[in-house]
Amino acid sequence: MATSAAVKEEPATRFAKDQLKSIIERIERLEEEKKTISDDIRDVYAESKGNGFDVKALRAIIRLRKQDPNERQEQETILETYMQALGMRV
Repeated sequence: MATSAAVKEEPATRFAKDQLKSIIERIERLEEEKKTISDDIRDVYAESKGNGFDVKALRAIIRLRKQDPNERQEQETILETYMQALGMRV
């Protein structure tokens, strides 16, 4: 009886193993793509630096452009307020 129960579970087990393998392989491919893209971004920053651009400023602009415009405006207003309070006129 135990043998017949094991045979009945085998297709489900095979399916689960195949599904798990597929998931792992997809993640590995995506991780490789992520690394490639990361390397490409690093190359663009290096190119921009070679052309005289300030990489730190470029990174700040990229970060700001990702933000919601209203959220960004609110943060800028708070920053300006704090800087004025500290005598660091903008």
